[in-house]
Amino acid sequence: MQLISQIFGGVVEKADKKEFGKTLCIKDKNSKLISNMKSETTVWMSHQDQVVKLPEGFDCIQHTDTCPYAGIENEEKKIYAVQYHPEVNHSEEGKELIKSFLYDICNASGDWTMQNFMNEQIQKIKQTVGDKKVLLALSGGVDSSVCASLLSKAIGSQLTCVFVDTGLMRKNEGDEVEEAFKNDELNFVRVNAKDRFLEKLKGITDPEQKRKIIGEEFIRVFEDEAKKIGQVDYLAQGTIYPDVIESGLGDAKVIKSHHNVGGLPDVVDFKDLIEPLRDLFKDEVRRLGLELKMPEYLVFRQPFPGPGLGIRVMGEVTEEKLEILRNADAIFREEIAKAGEDKNISQYFAVITNNKTVGVMGDFRTYDYTLALRGVTTTDFMTADWARIPYEVLDRVSVRIVNEVENINRIVYDITSKPPATIEWE
Repeated sequence: MQLISQIFGGVVEKADKKEFGKTLCIKDKNSKLISNMKSETTVWMSHQDQVVKLPEGFDCIQHTDTCPYAGIENEEKKIYAVQYHPEVNHSEEGKELIKSFLYDICNASGDWTMQNFMNEQIQKIKQTVGDKKVLLALSGGVDSSVCASLLSKAIGSQLTCVFVDTGLMRKNEGDEVEEAFKNDELNFVRVNAKDRFLEKLKGITDPEQKRKIIGEEFIRVFEDEAKKIGQVDYLAQGTIYPDVIESGLGDAKVIKSHHNVGGLPDVVDFKDLIEPLRDLFKDEVRRLGLELKMPEYLVFRQPFPGPGLGIRVMGEVTEEKLEILRNADAIFREEIAKAGEDKNISQYFAVITNNKTVGVMGDFRTYDYTLALRGVTTTDFMTADWARIPYEVLDRVSVRIVNEVENINRIVYDITSKPPATIEWE
C-alpha cells in the first residue's frame, strides 16, 4: 500500500506509533474488496511506516485507531491496497478479502487444486531430472519428508535420501528417522557427522554464523556422500515459502538465514537445486503430504529447523548443553501430548539460554541455566500467536524438568507473538 501510494503521489511517513500483531480494523466504505467483511474485524499488522496523505483519486475504505488509512481503493483504476496482512490466519476475514479480490474484482476461475499442483510438480521434476540422479537431505521433518515422497513418486530409484545425524537432533530422533524410512522404497543413507558439526561450532556464539556453518557443513557432508554414491547431478531441498521470505527477497531485509536458503556456500558441486515445495506454506505442505498418501504421523510431525538444536542452544553449542536441552525438551513434548494439547499447538519446544541464575535446592545454593519454553498457534508459520497452554500443564512440565534434568533451576514461558518475535529464538 505504501509503494502504491507513493507512486501515485501520496505521502508515506514514519508512524507515531508502530503496529505489530492483532489490531481492530474499522470499515469506512463498502468497497467491493471488503464487501463480505464485517464493519469491524481483527487484522494482523506489521509496520512502522504508514500513508499519511492519499493520492488523488483514492478513497479510504478502512482504518485503525493508529493507522488512518488501513485500506484504500481507486475504483476507476481498479487499484486496491491494505496496510495489514490478509493472507495470514490471524487476520480473521483475510480469506474473504482475497476471495473478493480474485473472484469479484479479477474474475479469476479458481481451478487450482493440490492434486493439480502435485501432478504439475511430478511432471516438472521428470522433465528436469531426466535419467540423472538426485540427492536429498532427509531430516525426518515434515518438509523434507514430503519432498522425499514427491521426488520418489516422480523419479523412484534415481533418488538417494541422505539423513545426516548432525548431533543436533532431538532425543532419540536419529533412530526414529531411520526406523521411519529404512524399509521404504527410497535409497536411504544415514551419516553420523556429529563430531564434524560440533568441531565446526566450537567457540561460535553468533546465531547467524551458526546457521551459516551448519548449512556449509551440510553441503560438505553431501559432497562426501555424493562421491561414494557416484555421479549425482541434482541436490534437492525441502525449502518452503516462509524460508524464502525470512531469508530476504529483493529489497526485503533478511530476518534470518535458513540452512537451505542462502546458507549454502557460493560454490556447490551439483548441476542445480530442485526445490519443489518452494512456493508452499507449511499447511499446504501437509496437504500435499496427505495427497501423496503419506502416513499422518509423518505429515503432522512437529516442525524442526534445519540447523536443529544448534539454534535452540543459545550461545556456544556444547555437548553438555545439548544433553540438557534434549532431556528437557523431551519432557515438555511428552507432557503436552499427555494433556492432549499436541493437536492444538502448532509448534512447541524448549530453548536453553546462555544465562545462569541463582536458585536454591534443599539447603544448597545453585547457579544453573535458565530454560525457555515456546509454544505457538499458526497455520502458515508466517505469523503466529503464543499458545495458551493450561497453567497446570506448564506446572507439571516445570516440576519434572527441575527434578529430572541436571543444571536447570529456572524455567520461563515465551508469550510473544510473531511478529515482533520469530518462532525460533535464534
